[in-house]
Amino acid sequence: MMRTQISLDAEAHRRARTRASELGISFAEYVRRLVDADLAEPTSTGVDVHAVFDLGDGGRTDVARDKDALLGEALAPALPVES
Repeated sequence: MMRTQISLDAEAHRRARTRASELGISFAEYVRRLVDADLAEPTSTGVDVHAVFDLGDGGRTDVARDKDALLGEALAPALPVES
């Protein structure tokens, strides 16, 4: 491991320490996890982003009213199947 020094404003430092405590981990481990998450390879969700953006296909659908159902249909292929 490499030792690194960072500077945070007082409020960010307080909130980060509080969050680390809530998670039951050290402040250093909290910061390591944040860095690891930021640098992680993006994972593919298997969802074609166009499925979401093509919701308004010109049919007689009220996207504002039916958004939950439309998003459910668009994202269904990526959702895990419950057993």
